[in-house]
Amino acid sequence: MAVVSSLGLIFITCIVIWRACDGFEMASDYLGRNMKEGIKGATINAIGSSLPELFTTLFFLFVLKDKDGFSGGIGTTAGSAVFNAMIIPAVVIMAVIGKGIVDRIDVSKKVIKRDGISLILCEIVLILLITGTELHWYHGLVLMLLYVVYITYMLTSQGSGEVDNDYEAEADGGNRMVAFCKGDFATTVLGDGTISTGKAWLLMLVSVFFIGIACYWLVEACEQFGEAIGMPIYFVSVVLASAATSVPDTIISWKDAMKGNYDDAVANALGSNIFDICFALGFPLFLFTLMYGPITMSPDTLENVGQLRVLLLIITIVAFFIYLVPKTIKKSHGYLLIGLYALFVLYIVLKGMNTDIGIITSISDGLSSISHFFSTLL
Repeated sequence: MAVVSSLGLIFITCIVIWRACDGFEMASDYLGRNMKEGIKGATINAIGSSLPELFTTLFFLFVLKDKDGFSGGIGTTAGSAVFNAMIIPAVVIMAVIGKGIVDRIDVSKKVIKRDGISLILCEIVLILLITGTELHWYHGLVLMLLYVVYITYMLTSQGSGEVDNDYEAEADGGNRMVAFCKGDFATTVLGDGTISTGKAWLLMLVSVFFIGIACYWLVEACEQFGEAIGMPIYFVSVVLASAATSVPDTIISWKDAMKGNYDDAVANALGSNIFDICFALGFPLFLFTLMYGPITMSPDTLENVGQLRVLLLIITIVAFFIYLVPKTIKKSHGYLLIGLYALFVLYIVLKGMNTDIGIITSISDGLSSISHFFSTLL
């Protein structure tokens, strides 16, 4: 019964996160209407759609602080990064090519190189940074500063964008109370009127509030599910929490792709990963250690975290070349990405269940060896 109820709660939180992020997307679209394609996806869209990962990591740390909450946080951010790198591009490919809108997708190689290389560098820093059993405030600070460097470069490199003075967005109208009960926060805030700068900020704050509530219950549901099946919260977060928090990224990228904004669709996925690793993990780590002192990880947790970071780096590099090498992205690339993600989930589940399978043990040992190699570099 606990398994069914926890899965049901996770499903409900997914819906709330999705609807709240719809409102956030409308607000961010308006506020970022003068940003170039590819820049907007990697910055304002990526930040907005990655708020669930930030809130989830905060709640994992502050709610489960006596239960190794950091492993749940890094499991969510890393698992979400894998989901974003594999499933989101696959969904975009299947949605656009599968419906016969186009037979191939052309994404700017400049966008792929810019965000792909930035993401790989951030993941290498993460591996080199977390090497001991104790985590301090300066670990989180380094990650946050890394994101500041990235976002500063993105915003200063966009040059003079094309101003869209005719941008308008309207809510669906109707009764505000009914809209609120349906989770339509855009109509709740805007009513029958058009959006403005003030309303956009209000809509953004309301959306963030409900995203936070949903993420709190997501953490509770993941803890309940893990206890029910006897699986550590770390492994539950890598698969379930990460997928749930990646719903907004998926929807925003899908909508961008349907509009033909392929650069924004891919930049959102990659930019979200950079935000997840640097800020959604760095800020909660910085805040928690300032308030409560260093986080001490058990040897088993450190081993699991080390393996996941290396696996994340390997998957990102593979995905990077899948995007970069072909002249155009085709449907076969989508199937390849889905297959790789399925193997990742299978590995995590089997490892979380302590399954004694030779290939799982070999992969785990190999990832540990690479992780130990990186730790000896510092």
